[in-house]
Amino acid sequence: MTEETPGFEEQPDVPSEAAQTPDDAAKGAAGSADKAGPAAPAGDLEQVAIQAQLDQVRTALGERTADLQRLQAEYQNYRRRVERDRVTVKEIAVANLLTELLPVLDDIGRARDHGELVGGFKSVAESLETVAQKMGLQQFGTEGEPFDPLVHEALMHSYAPDVTETTCVQILQPGYRIGERTIRPARVAVAEPQPGAQPKGDETPDEESGGPDEG
Repeated sequence: MTEETPGFEEQPDVPSEAAQTPDDAAKGAAGSADKAGPAAPAGDLEQVAIQAQLDQVRTALGERTADLQRLQAEYQNYRRRVERDRVTVKEIAVANLLTELLPVLDDIGRARDHGELVGGFKSVAESLETVAQKMGLQQFGTEGEPFDPLVHEALMHSYAPDVTETTCVQILQPGYRIGERTIRPARVAVAEPQPGAQPKGDETPDEESGGPDEG
């Protein structure tokens, strides 16, 4: 009778990984690769990288172009501002110079009115007036024109029956302007319509009186 050793039981044979053959390992690797999906071709990867670089270059080019356009616009605004300031400074300088000459021009005008503008003085005076006109100086103010407080300065006031509005009846000192800039208003004597006077053309004709009734 055979005695059995207690505690030991026969186990079924289980193949170990170490016992796998090379063919079995290759098959397992192939199966894993099939599960992971096919690898991307090298050409496609290179094309994707080139496309990404092109996108970066386009973005950088767009940013630099926007910067250049902004700088160009700022430069154009700067040029216009400088040109505007240059013209303004020139106009102010010319106006200041001609303002200093106004008393001389007034003396020339008074001498002409009194018949004293003769000989060499007349030639010099006319040359000075010509130069002032070339620099843009314009004289204004004539008798009979309506009074405008923007360009006239009233020094004398009176009433007259032959005016229908406030009118410059005498130019005491002419005014001067450069373009649209008034550098001195015309100093004038003004006349207003007589208080209570009826404007011309509004008189009511007298009613025709009827003759005696014939009997």
